[in-house]
Amino acid sequence: MSLSSALSIAQSALLATSKQTSVVSRNVADASNPDYTRRIAVVTSTAPGARAVEIQRTANDLLFRQNLSALSAWSGQSALYDGMDQLDLSVNGVDNASSPSTAIANLQKALQLYATTPSNQNLGTSVVDAAKQVVNSLNSGTKAIQDFRTQADSQIATAVNDLNSLLSQFQDANRAVISGTRSGTDVSDALDQRDALLKKISEYVPISTFTRGDNDMVITTRDGSTLFETVPRSVTFTPSSGYSAGTPGNTVYIDNVPVSAGTGDNTTADGKLAGLLKLRDGVASTMQSQLDEIARGLITAFAETAPSQPNATGLFTWSGAPAIPAAGTLVDGLAGSISVNAAFDPSAGGNPALLRDGGANGAAYVVNTGGASYADLLISYGNKLDQPMAFDTSTGIAVSSGVSDYAANAIGWFEGVRQQASTNADSKQALAARTAEALSNDTGVNVDQEMSLLLDLEHTYQASAHMMKTVGDMLDSLLAAVG
Repeated sequence: MSLSSALSIAQSALLATSKQTSVVSRNVADASNPDYTRRIAVVTSTAPGARAVEIQRTANDLLFRQNLSALSAWSGQSALYDGMDQLDLSVNGVDNASSPSTAIANLQKALQLYATTPSNQNLGTSVVDAAKQVVNSLNSGTKAIQDFRTQADSQIATAVNDLNSLLSQFQDANRAVISGTRSGTDVSDALDQRDALLKKISEYVPISTFTRGDNDMVITTRDGSTLFETVPRSVTFTPSSGYSAGTPGNTVYIDNVPVSAGTGDNTTADGKLAGLLKLRDGVASTMQSQLDEIARGLITAFAETAPSQPNATGLFTWSGAPAIPAAGTLVDGLAGSISVNAAFDPSAGGNPALLRDGGANGAAYVVNTGGASYADLLISYGNKLDQPMAFDTSTGIAVSSGVSDYAANAIGWFEGVRQQASTNADSKQALAARTAEALSNDTGVNVDQEMSLLLDLEHTYQASAHMMKTVGDMLDSLLAAVG
């Protein structure tokens, strides 16, 4: 081997070692970055006496796809469960203190007390006051639900804007990957950036990806809609300024294809958008329907009856009075418009004794003609609250029951849904954490391993430097001999 060849080998070894050291140092510097994928500097021989270093990423596509799926599921469940917590507190209050079920129970107690002493009109006034609390619970619950739907609508709009921004950033990162791949330069940083954006995008919608030539990536949603192909596809949504009971929410579109909130019950959702859509159009709307059915049941239970006369509204009334809402048929927004009949309200010039005697709708409906101790009508009202009646089965409660039990079942339905959502959120959070951990273990940086490699590179560098010194000494000796 000639001295010049030996010198060339030593120089290429130093350059290769220097590049390897730079890669290992970068690994150590980004060890705590969850979006950084470990680089490996692979040394190859390109010609006798020459070396080149190729930088490779330790990617694991299978684990990465599993992590994207887990992140999407967790994000959807988290949005769903957090929204349910907020909804429960705003509608039912702490420990259900402001729920219709609690208010109806108080109304039943007031009725029972009035029935024991029908001549005491103060007790009659207490029944009317209890009825006002029931009405207030239903009215305020309706407002809370519709305000919540409006808030969820606003959050959907924000999420759509965020998703469009992420897709725009993804376009820039994807272009950098394609350009670097074509020119043969290292695209590791651009690939890391692209993968980090994929994680963020998957939090909004569940996605699938595939890679074409030049590392060009295409993103589709789980249901097959194209989210990104060369350029971002448009994600659109028109928010509503406000909601009322029965008003459907606007749809989110990806490339003019509607986004589904998912199939199945109200306890699962993949992606933040699906979670918010289920809250707005699923859970909240079902709760509203249940309140409307409670209101209808109350109007029916306290209706005045008379031979050869149609049933007419009694203690509770609505916009369609004096008629009674049709049996077993949901009336959208009824819980927001139900009120106490002014004929019974002393503060509005009414007479609470009509509860005992009947006749709010005329003489034909009078039941008691003067008995101060007459309690049959009061007792019948209390019994009707517990008598099974037909409720609309679309409200999620199929059990035949009275109004008071239906109101309690509504709380039970919601608590069951919330508990299941909590369980799903915990399990999907654990899955997301485990897949992220597995991905990190496979593609992340182990500082101890990198430091050990750095020590080996130091020894290699010393050997190459010693070789160069030896060759240099030999050249000096040769030149001195020639001179």
